[in-house]
Amino acid sequence: MAIHRKLINKYKPEGERGFLGAGHLARPVIQVGYRESDPFILLMDDMLDKKDSEPVGGPHPHAGFETVTLLIEGELGDGKHKMKDGDLQQMTAGSGIIHTETIEKKARLRLLQLWLALPKKDRWTAPRVQDLRLEAVPVSSVDGAQTRVYSGNFAGVQSPLLNYTKIIIADINIKPGGEFKQQLPAGFTTFMYVIDGDLKIGEDERLLTKDEVGWLDRFDHDQEQSIVQLKGGEKGARIILYAGEPQHDEIVSHGPFIGDSSEDIQRLYQEYRQQKMIHINDVAPGQQIIY
Repeated sequence: MAIHRKLINKYKPEGERGFLGAGHLARPVIQVGYRESDPFILLMDDMLDKKDSEPVGGPHPHAGFETVTLLIEGELGDGKHKMKDGDLQQMTAGSGIIHTETIEKKARLRLLQLWLALPKKDRWTAPRVQDLRLEAVPVSSVDGAQTRVYSGNFAGVQSPLLNYTKIIIADINIKPGGEFKQQLPAGFTTFMYVIDGDLKIGEDERLLTKDEVGWLDRFDHDQEQSIVQLKGGEKGARIILYAGEPQHDEIVSHGPFIGDSSEDIQRLYQEYRQQKMIHINDVAPGQQIIY
């Protein structure tokens, strides 16, 4: 018998003033414990309406995990790693890097930034950055929806992105009244965030509306497939779907670092202070991938 996934938890995250100051609204999308969200550590929905030319942001370190940034609106960064609407960047901090996010002019942007756990065996892997341009994102148009698959194999298409942790990230636009039914591994932690419109989820058609987060039930059958069934509301819906394989490892989180123990965190702060971490733009050319 096929496993049909159900919506078991939903909520609407409230915005709060972000670290970039005036005009920065940040919504913490993940509001469940890590055992429920594994391998997803946190996800921030950052909206910035910057009306002056004072620089904000700056260089900062990361280690022990990956950041996955999906730019919903605007432009971010410069040079070959500059992002525009619909681009995604996956940065493997691994053993430790310095990353710079500085905005020096008036700007209006919205981005979703995910912190993704690395498998324990890959925690301290060599840093890597992958830029997936919008025009290189595989698109599937089936079942009353258009789906951009940024990561993983989903809806009949495969993203080129290289992953240590098995994840699926998809931007799904469902037509008004359109029905969408696709397979996902039953053991993958799965949630979706509604960017616009509303939709009904599962055979019981539970409603999820704009700005709400919905978590699906999860099973122990790692190799078995399950069915995700969605139906667009009167105006349709746009959602970002995240699904990933749990790692089942305890992690320690402190500031910009993720480790297996508090000793890891102390070591990472020491390495940062001793300037042993390189900038992500300076990693080996083979570790900078642009699609």
